[in-house]
Amino acid sequence: MSTLEEARATFGRAVEFLRAGDAPMTERITRAALEDYPGETNFLTLLGAALLRQGKPEEALRHLREAVTREPEYAKGHEQLGEALLAAGRPEEAADSLRRALEIDPGFEAAQLKLGQLLLRLGREDEASAVLEAFIRQKPHREKLAQAAELHRTGKHAEAEAIYREILRVDPQNVTAIRLLAMVAMKLEQYRDAVVLLTKALELAPDYTAARLDLGTAQIELNRLEDAVETMQAVTRAEPHNFAARMGLANALARGHRTEAAVDAYERAIECRPELAAGYLGLGNVLRTLGEYERSVAAYRTGIEKKPEAAEIYWSLSNLKTFRFSDAEIAAMQELIGKGDLEPADEVHLSFALGKAAEDSGDYAAAFERYDHGNRLRRMQEHYDPVHTEDINRRIRTVFTPEFIAQMQGLGYRGVRPIFVVGLPRSGSTLLEQILSSHPMVEATFELPEGGRMVRYIERKTGGRERYPEAFAAAPREFVAELGKWYDDETRRHRSGAPYFIDKMPNNFANIGLLALALPEAIFIDARRDPLDTCLSCYKQLFARGQSFTYDLEEIGLYYLDYIRMMAHWDAVLPGRVLCVRYEEVVDDLETQVRRLLAHCGLPWDDACLNFHKTKRPVRTASSEQVRQPLYRDSIGVASRYGDALDALRETLSPLED
Repeated sequence: MSTLEEARATFGRAVEFLRAGDAPMTERITRAALEDYPGETNFLTLLGAALLRQGKPEEALRHLREAVTREPEYAKGHEQLGEALLAAGRPEEAADSLRRALEIDPGFEAAQLKLGQLLLRLGREDEASAVLEAFIRQKPHREKLAQAAELHRTGKHAEAEAIYREILRVDPQNVTAIRLLAMVAMKLEQYRDAVVLLTKALELAPDYTAARLDLGTAQIELNRLEDAVETMQAVTRAEPHNFAARMGLANALARGHRTEAAVDAYERAIECRPELAAGYLGLGNVLRTLGEYERSVAAYRTGIEKKPEAAEIYWSLSNLKTFRFSDAEIAAMQELIGKGDLEPADEVHLSFALGKAAEDSGDYAAAFERYDHGNRLRRMQEHYDPVHTEDINRRIRTVFTPEFIAQMQGLGYRGVRPIFVVGLPRSGSTLLEQILSSHPMVEATFELPEGGRMVRYIERKTGGRERYPEAFAAAPREFVAELGKWYDDETRRHRSGAPYFIDKMPNNFANIGLLALALPEAIFIDARRDPLDTCLSCYKQLFARGQSFTYDLEEIGLYYLDYIRMMAHWDAVLPGRVLCVRYEEVVDDLETQVRRLLAHCGLPWDDACLNFHKTKRPVRTASSEQVRQPLYRDSIGVASRYGDALDALRETLSPLED
C-alpha cells in the first residue's frame, strides 16, 4: 500500500469513529497521523472537529486556523472553523468563516445551512433568506420540504406528514425529512414515535444537532429524564455556547427534581444568551422551589426587563402567593392586555396575574372578572369531558366491591411504604406533605405520575383487550404483586431510602382501591377543605399541566361531587384505610391533627412536625411559599368574599347539603 493510500485509510477510519460518536478515538488517530503527516490539512480539520465534539472549542480553533492558513482555499476547513468559532461564542467571526467557505465552494450545503441558521439567530433575516433559498434550490425535494415545513408551521400536520413520507419513499435516508416527520409526531404528542425517528436520524447523521435537541425534548416529555440529560449534555460538550441545549439540559434537570444542578444549568444558559428572558424564567422557577424567594423575584424581574411583554413571567411572579405587584407592574400588565394583540396563552397568563393583583387590593369583583376571562380562554385549549370522568369513576366503584377487594386482599407487593396524600388541588395537601416530611423517617418526593401510569401499565400488560378497571379485574391474581413491584421500581429514582415516602399526586384519589391492593403497606390521607374555598382556589390557579377540569366553575363543582362519591366509596369498602384531614381543623388545632396524622402512619411523635415551616426542601406546588410560613387563617372562608359571583357554583355543590 502506498503512503497516500495508507493516509486515506487512516483518515477514513478516523471519520468512521467520529460518525459513531467516538470523538476521543478520532482525536488519538488524527494526532498520531499528524506525527507522520505534519500539517496535513484534512487531519488538522478532523482533529479540530473531534476536539469540538468534546467541548474544547479553543483547542479546536488552534488546529483549524492552522489548516486554513496552510490551505486558504480549503472550504471544509473554513466551515469547521466557523462551527468552532460559534461554539466559542464568537458568532460574527463564525459567519465570516462560513461566508468564506461558500466563496470557495458556492454549493457547499453544510456551510449554506449553518450560515443561514446563524444569520437568523443574529437577526439578519434578509441575508439569511437569500442563503437558505440558495440551499433549497440545489435539490428539488427541498422545495417540498419547505412547503411541508410551512404546512407544519400553520398547524396542517396531516398535510405536512404526507409530504415528508412522500420524500422518504424516494429518499429513505433524508435526515431532514425524518427529523421534520418527528416534529409532526411531537406536535401530535406522539413522543415515542418521535424518539424512534430522531434516533434513526442521528444514526444516519451523528452531527445533526437540531435532531439531537429534538430528541432531548421528546425524552423530557416521556419523562425519560436521565436520557434527556445525557442527550443535552452531548450537545453542550460539542457546542458549549448552544443556548437551546443549555436550556434543554436545565429543563431536564428541573423536571427530574435535580434542583441545585438545574440552578447552575440555567445560570450557564443565561451566560450564553443574557439578553433572552427564557433563562431567567427557568431560573426563577427553580429558585422558587428551593425557597430562595428574593433571588427568584430578582430573576423574574430581570426577565421582564429583557422582555417587557413576557406574560408568563408576570404570572410566575403572581404564583409566588406571598408576592405583591407594584403599581408600575400592574400598569404595565394592563397596558399589555389592553392592546388586544396578544397570543391566547399570553392573555391567559396576564388575566390570572391581574386577577391576583386585584384580589390583593381587595377588589374581588375585578379579580373574579379577570380570573373568569382567563379561565374561559384556557378552557378552549383543554380537552376535558366531565361525562367521561363520571363514567370511569362509576365503573371503578362497580369493580371495586367489598367482595372483589376481599378476594384480592393480601396479594400485593410488600416492603414499600408510600404515603399517598390525595384530594383536590389547593386543599392543603402541600401543608400535610410539609408536616409529614418534617419527620426524620419520612421523605417527600413530589406529585409522582406513577399512580396514573399504573393504569396504562395494566392496559398494556393485559393486551389492551379491555380498559381499566375491567382489565384489572380480569387479570391473573399474581398480577397484583407485579403491579406493586412495578410501582416500587419506578419510584425508586425519586427516593433516597427513608422508611416512608410521600406521593402527593392529588388525582390518585380515584385509584385508592387499586393502590391499596397492589401496595398493602401503603397509607392514604385525604386532604379536604371547605368545598367552595377548594373549588374557587382551583379556579384561581393556572396549572402548568393536567387538572383540565379546573377552568369551568360548573365542571369543578361536578368534579368535586364525584370526588366526594369516590371517597365515600373507599371509606365503605376499605374501612379505616383512609384518614380524612380537614384543612380548617389543622389551622385551628395543629397539634391534635399532627398527632392524628402520625398515628395513622404508624410514626412516633416528633416535635419537628409542629415546626414544619422551618423544614428545608424543594417544593414544586403553588403553595411553595405558603408552607414556609407558620399557619395563618387568611385562606379560610375566602369564597365568601366573592359574593354572588359564585352562586352558580353553590347551586352545583348543593347536593352536599343533603
